[in-house]
Amino acid sequence: MEYSDHHILNYDGTFDGFLTAIFIAYEEKLEHLTIQHSCTTTPQIFSNNQTIITHTSQANRVWKGLLNVTTPQQRAAIFKAFLSEIKGIEDLLFTFIKKLFAKEISPKDFSENTALRVAQIVKMVGREKHRMEAFVRFKLTKDHIYVATIEPDFNVLPLITSHFKDRYADQQWLIYDMKRAYGIFYDKNTTEIIALEDQEILLSNNALFASEELAFQKLWKTYYDGVNISSRKNNKLHLQHLPKRYWKYLTEKNPTL
Repeated sequence: MEYSDHHILNYDGTFDGFLTAIFIAYEEKLEHLTIQHSCTTTPQIFSNNQTIITHTSQANRVWKGLLNVTTPQQRAAIFKAFLSEIKGIEDLLFTFIKKLFAKEISPKDFSENTALRVAQIVKMVGREKHRMEAFVRFKLTKDHIYVATIEPDFNVLPLITSHFKDRYADQQWLIYDMKRAYGIFYDKNTTEIIALEDQEILLSNNALFASEELAFQKLWKTYYDGVNISSRKNNKLHLQHLPKRYWKYLTEKNPTL
């Protein structure tokens, strides 16, 4: 392969942007290409770099095409694997999608290398989703909005929204991903994506949160400490179920309470 035949498609990091890049790849019959998030792309002098403008209509055409050749499980796998943000996931999924369009992968075929790798990534994302559903800790603000901050390994916020919408349907809440600088706000009716200019304010107990919130946190911390039996403490098992990387935003692990 000559360097001049290689194309790099730079997209905006959204799922629609990714599907738009796939549309362009098919429309322009590009055989040797890399699809990359524009924020992580380094222009390569011997490659054809192309910036992809997201078009919902083009993304919808790709998705509509997938509806005709895939199962709901396969389409869910594509979206969940995309949310992993693992380096090279776009190229892996593009290969996966090409094989699906060519009907080279059956719905139950996990022995094929590409399908197997996608399935493995989906499993990893699924584990992170369940952990976030268990580890989210809300705090009450002065405006009577329950706020939680998270920093998951994968971009699972779109996957956990329905869980909290069903569980806390009668409350206003915000779950904010500090790592990716965006959150989901629920106003008791609908959800919307928001981004804060100063997200660090969410980490303050004084400026934003209700006066009784700190008392609730201390009560929860006292309860958590009280139910732990020192003689039966198993640190290895504890870390297995509650890895240290999640402690930062857990009330019961706050050393200042």
